[in-house]
Amino acid sequence: MRLLKKLFSLKSKLLLLSSSMLLLPLLGYQYVSEMENFLRAGQEQTMLGTAKAVATALHERPALFDQSAAYQQQVIPTRDLYAYALSAPVKLDGQLNEWASLDKYQQNYDHAHRLAAFSDTQISSLSFSQKVGQYQQHLYLAISVKDDVVVLRPNNSYAVDKNDYLQISILKPDTGLQRYIFAASNTSQLNLQTGQWVNAFAVDENNRAELPEKQVQGYWRNTTQGYDLELRLPISWVGAKVGFAIFDVDDVHSRELVGAIGNADELGTILVPSPEIDAIIKGLSYHNSRIWVVDKHGRVLARSGDIQQATSTYQTSNTSAKFLQQMQSLLQPVYDAVLTHPSKHFIDQLKDAVKIDDQALKHALIGKADTAWRLTPDKAAVILSAAHPIYIDGQVLGAVVIEETTHGIRTLRNQSLQNLFNQMVLLLLVGSCIFLLFALRISGRIQNLKKQLGLAVDAQGRILTKVKPEKQFDEIGDLSRSVSDLVERLSQYNRYLESMSSRMSHEFKTPIAIIASSLEALKVEQTQLKDNEFFQRAEQGMQRLNSMLAAMTEATRLEQAIQHSHYLAQKEPFDFAAVVQGCVMAHQQTFPNQQFKLIEMPSDYQVIGSPDLIVQMLEKILANAIDFANPNSEIEIKLVRDKKQLVLSIFNQGPLLPEQMAANLFNSMVSVRDSDSQQTHLGLGLYIARLVSQFHHGQISAYNQHQPHQGVVIEFMMKVSE
Repeated sequence: MRLLKKLFSLKSKLLLLSSSMLLLPLLGYQYVSEMENFLRAGQEQTMLGTAKAVATALHERPALFDQSAAYQQQVIPTRDLYAYALSAPVKLDGQLNEWASLDKYQQNYDHAHRLAAFSDTQISSLSFSQKVGQYQQHLYLAISVKDDVVVLRPNNSYAVDKNDYLQISILKPDTGLQRYIFAASNTSQLNLQTGQWVNAFAVDENNRAELPEKQVQGYWRNTTQGYDLELRLPISWVGAKVGFAIFDVDDVHSRELVGAIGNADELGTILVPSPEIDAIIKGLSYHNSRIWVVDKHGRVLARSGDIQQATSTYQTSNTSAKFLQQMQSLLQPVYDAVLTHPSKHFIDQLKDAVKIDDQALKHALIGKADTAWRLTPDKAAVILSAAHPIYIDGQVLGAVVIEETTHGIRTLRNQSLQNLFNQMVLLLLVGSCIFLLFALRISGRIQNLKKQLGLAVDAQGRILTKVKPEKQFDEIGDLSRSVSDLVERLSQYNRYLESMSSRMSHEFKTPIAIIASSLEALKVEQTQLKDNEFFQRAEQGMQRLNSMLAAMTEATRLEQAIQHSHYLAQKEPFDFAAVVQGCVMAHQQTFPNQQFKLIEMPSDYQVIGSPDLIVQMLEKILANAIDFANPNSEIEIKLVRDKKQLVLSIFNQGPLLPEQMAANLFNSMVSVRDSDSQQTHLGLGLYIARLVSQFHHGQISAYNQHQPHQGVVIEFMMKVSE
């Protein structure tokens, strides 16, 4: 029997059903997670192989890197410049509005960048900013100079260095160092609105000018702070070494140089993206990735592809059952809300980058191919980058970086999870139906037991009916049988307690009558006993016993009358306010030393019930209030209407109720009076008030009040008849 109970216990049934169903989603999700990790590892290896293939195509081709200044050991921003790609050719007019997109890349030069020949000069206000751009086969420069005094070249003067000018120094492999000077002539047409074209003069070491160089074009425009200069020259002119310097003349008469700033002392480089490398990687790239070729300083030489245009859709076979397809369409909004779907609209912080600082690239530039993951700033995409070094003569002169998003893997993961969970949902639906039937069966049995208990025990704890035990051999069956046995034993005990009052009143009548008659006979025969102290105390005790017997008889009679519907036929409509007023006036006459304050009550308090029982309830409540009221204090009686019910409040100033007694105050044989009180109180007054309240389907309660006066409020609520 014990083994049978264990096999069919409620715990065993629930464990058997739940464990098998909860294991399936866990295994399914674990499988998809492992598949995703496998795909990520495969993507890393594939991208490393692609980066190696592109790097192999660039190995041992030094001509591709000669113009990129890749052999530079150290990059200084103000010396080694980068030619940023322009979307359109620049109109040479001296206005720098077209260069706004390159403001964040401009290089600034001030007194700290003065040439060595002017190292001893005082700090001057001369400074300039420089931007370099590239479009097709031309290099563009925008130079904005701040100079408090602009001295221009005299008109028709042969000297080009006795005024403010720009000097560009270019170290060409075939011709050596060549210097060019750009200076504006002092003509009447030069003003802030128009400006003028300037020529590039090739000069020797003594700054003697030759014929103007026609392949170089420039435009000079004076400004309120100095002047702006725009230049265009062939990219083929830019060799491995280039330097810029602004020379300043402040005195128009002496025309002596007072300062020069720039990087002409130590020539730098201008890195121009290589069209040859760009043509190579375009032939090797594919639509899901982006390829970068950088020099050993991380500067971009070429770029191909756009990861924001990569596709994120995988085509999967659609051979599932029709009802699974319908389930997919129903659950698609849920999947869209829960699963993270790839988005083409994400922030790509390297979209227009000219220099890359990536962990994988750092390893590649020291000769180790590597991969790295990064999250976009808006957390909308995860990007994988793979880098491989480019070797020339055994040295790492650059690297290939390939980038891809994980959109494809994430899409495949989402599709796998959706297919998996579609099947799981179907399985869970079937299993849930079985589990639901089992749960409904258990819930029904528990609800039935609860219902029987609710019918068996009333609000006061009295047993009304029995609880029918179940026959099943599980925990609920054992509980039902235990509860049934417990209720039966409590019923027997309650019947004993309920009959105690009537039995005591019946049994006490004869002894009390004998004692009373004996005392009366003694009083008649022995007249001297009436003044005897012991005889008087015996009479007082007899009177107290009679009062106790009368209270017990009254409570028993009223309870039996209500239980046997004696008052049901006497229910009638009456004015509750009139009954309260009459009862208060009667008590005022009976207790002239006690003050009663009856708050004015409006009419329209029609209720259906028994006026006699209401009077008995009011008498018990008022008697209780009189007993506990402070001397010379008022007892307030207030009757108000709250929507469809009336609220009667009786307040007396006096001692507060103990907190633990508030809920039990209206039970039978409960009293909070002192044990040495001379009055006879069995705690039946408020018990009778509760019986009357229950008869009228009302509610009665007691609580302490601290403001404006300290005391106890007994409140009775009852519905008003329509």
